[in-house]
Amino acid sequence: MRLVRFQVQGRTAYGILNGEEVAELDGEGYASLLSIRTRHRTAEVGFLAPCVPTKIVAVGLNYRDHARERNKPIPREPMIFLKPPSAVIGPGAPIRLPPGVGRVDHEAELGIVIGRRATRVAPGEAAPYVLGFTCVNDVTAREMQDRGVQYSHCKGFDTFAPAGPAIVIGLDAAALDVEGVVNGTVRQRSNTRELIFDVAALVSYISAVMTLEPGDLIATGTPAGIGPLAPGDTVTVRIEGIGELTNPVKEHS
Repeated sequence: MRLVRFQVQGRTAYGILNGEEVAELDGEGYASLLSIRTRHRTAEVGFLAPCVPTKIVAVGLNYRDHARERNKPIPREPMIFLKPPSAVIGPGAPIRLPPGVGRVDHEAELGIVIGRRATRVAPGEAAPYVLGFTCVNDVTAREMQDRGVQYSHCKGFDTFAPAGPAIVIGLDAAALDVEGVVNGTVRQRSNTRELIFDVAALVSYISAVMTLEPGDLIATGTPAGIGPLAPGDTVTVRIEGIGELTNPVKEHS
């Protein structure tokens, strides 16, 4: 099942995507998956980020090849940081490059969308707290990151958290191909088998630090191959079983 959030007829709605049709759900959010209000053709709607997180918890250096690429040791526990909800954009929305920050990179990542409130969840009990999975681009002002020790400022600019196009329910995330593509050229290619900390471990670890709310988003880390973006580029995060999240890149206006 593929869940989407979209705009139609001047309002925001939630629905189930099935081919060229979106079944609009009755009520707010994804709580009423069996209650359909109406149906729309995909050409009639504008797709948004599929969730509205209270927080985005991102994980650094969670692929071994990316740790080597960054010349960093393999972490002994998840390295987490926060991206603000104001950074979220949906498919097709432009990534805006801030003036004066230098190099800005793409980072293709698997996103975990939380479905129910989670506090101190054991790894073996994590699955019921996951609504599903989506694509995330953890856009990063790399030169700012390299100058300091904190991540949130260089990863928290407006438009630096594209997410979508849908939340896929029932997907086994243990061995999914992950790619980052710029202007049709694959720059990042890996598989979630290479994650240092898997989905269950991340939900457990993070929920022991902070309560995760429905709609919260965990960006699970990026593989090797990160690279710079420039105005006029088109960047795509492609994940097996989920689809493609594509955004144009523009100067900040």
